[in-house]
Amino acid sequence: MSRRPLLITDCDEVLLHMVVPFAEWLDEVHHVHFDLDSGGFVNALRHKATSIALGGEEIWPLLRGFFATEMHRQYPIEGAIESIHEIAKVADVVVLTNLADEEREGRIHQLRAVGVEFPVFTNQGGKGALLRQIVTDYDPSVTVFVDDLGHNHSSVEEHAPEVWRLHMVGEPRLATRIKPHGSAHARIDDWATARQWIFERFEGGPPDGH
Repeated sequence: MSRRPLLITDCDEVLLHMVVPFAEWLDEVHHVHFDLDSGGFVNALRHKATSIALGGEEIWPLLRGFFATEMHRQYPIEGAIESIHEIAKVADVVVLTNLADEEREGRIHQLRAVGVEFPVFTNQGGKGALLRQIVTDYDPSVTVFVDDLGHNHSSVEEHAPEVWRLHMVGEPRLATRIKPHGSAHARIDDWATARQWIFERFEGGPPDGH
């Protein structure tokens, strides 16, 4: 394939807001309060009537229900759509998202509705193994990976250390609560700055030693 650069980007909290629409849906439909300022899910979701925290066995079905029927509530992170299209002028772009495989079509339609039409790969767990295969298939000159979750950067560092890793948390209410992850090469939470960083990585080639 081509020797163009490659951008592999996450979707939720990188291209599209997720936790805020999820919290609004929980409140409206399930009478559950999501404390967005907690920085995570543990003890952050509570039944409004009792203030009792939801357990993991309750949270997971709610997440699946949101992605099954409520993706239309999500909306773009500021600057994300414009930046992705600017990057696509010089590089291949793919979306690598942690969803069940049966949710892939919904994500494709959701992204298309906001003007993003690039290949979408669904994954469960750490993203490194699937990213390794994507990089092998595309054979790019240089690759940049963007994701909001630290464990995905650790996974990519393990499986594809020659890939540049950008830690981005596009939701402001989360960004202040989440520390930069040590497996990422940089932490940038706004697309105007991130876009320039990505272009510079494309120009400079893979990280030293690769």
